[in-house]
Amino acid sequence: MARAGHKYPLIVYRHMLDRWWPAMIAIGLVMFALAYGEYIDPLGKFLPWRWQLFGGIGILAILVGLFFIFIRYIAYVQPLSNSLKLVTPFLRLNISYKRIRKTTTTEMHYLFPKKSMSGWVQDIFAPLATRTAVVIELSGYPVSPRLLRFFLSRFFFKDQTPHFVILVKDWMRFSTELESMRTGMDPNPPGQKRSPSSILSRLPQK
Repeated sequence: MARAGHKYPLIVYRHMLDRWWPAMIAIGLVMFALAYGEYIDPLGKFLPWRWQLFGGIGILAILVGLFFIFIRYIAYVQPLSNSLKLVTPFLRLNISYKRIRKTTTTEMHYLFPKKSMSGWVQDIFAPLATRTAVVIELSGYPVSPRLLRFFLSRFFFKDQTPHFVILVKDWMRFSTELESMRTGMDPNPPGQKRSPSSILSRLPQK
């Protein structure tokens, strides 16, 4: 069985959905309030489609909000023995290590300068600006770049060259594990591991 590393949730994906699900649920509640107002109106029984329309929109909005809450936990990256798996609810990629040219780390605000974004995009980006990302430079994308940019946020791409900007909480652990999988080397080789018994053996004996 192929060796698999840890799953690292994609912060950008979760951040974007965290901005949407409260808004969708709020819209749903407002629609329910409007539907109730139309329902209790004396003319409501003659025009039932009005409260039914508001109620239907409310149900749909809340269902979409609940869907966003659920899928924000699905997006992750995972180093495997021969590839890097990138998973979102609508996209699943296995990026062969042969495609990876190099990896670097840097803070997000260096990759996405403030002047390159409009006002509302700056507001979305602000909580991510000081986080450290792992930039994976590729020799080529495994699928069409247009498809990738359709399903992934703009904050996965710093420019037009083949690469991915990966933002995870424990970026040091992810970077170390990715490199160890790529090279086939244990990040903690036996010579650097010290067991409790070996330490105790050096203590003076009575």
